[in-house]
Amino acid sequence: QVQLGESGGGLVQAGGSLRLSCVASGRTFSTYRMGWFRQAPGKEREFVAAIYWNAGNTYYADSGKGRFTISRDYAKNTMYLQMNSLKPEDTAVYYCAAHMTGEGTYNYWGQGAQVTVSS
Repeated sequence: QVQLGESGGGLVQAGGSLRLSCVASGRTFSTYRMGWFRQAPGKEREFVAAIYWNAGNTYYADSGKGRFTISRDYAKNTMYLQMNSLKPEDTAVYYCAAHMTGEGTYNYWGQGAQVTVSS
């Protein structure tokens, strides 16, 4: 099992920045990749960014390219999402997720962190 816990959400004005953190514990040695997803009220959950845990390769949804940066501290089993130039449409609950080696998809999810961007 893997446990994930997010922190760093909050309220920020448009144009501001926030950094989300996700700490993983448990069977982290078999982490294949980790990602950030978000869900706005009345909308489906959508992909934001992901990082391959060992290699560090990253990829982003178009919505965050140039504004969001995903990174990880391998030794601390912690993933980050630095969000700059935030827009009101970035308002959502942000979830971190883990995809473990040998499993087909993201099977482990955090509890979510609320990000609210005011105009």
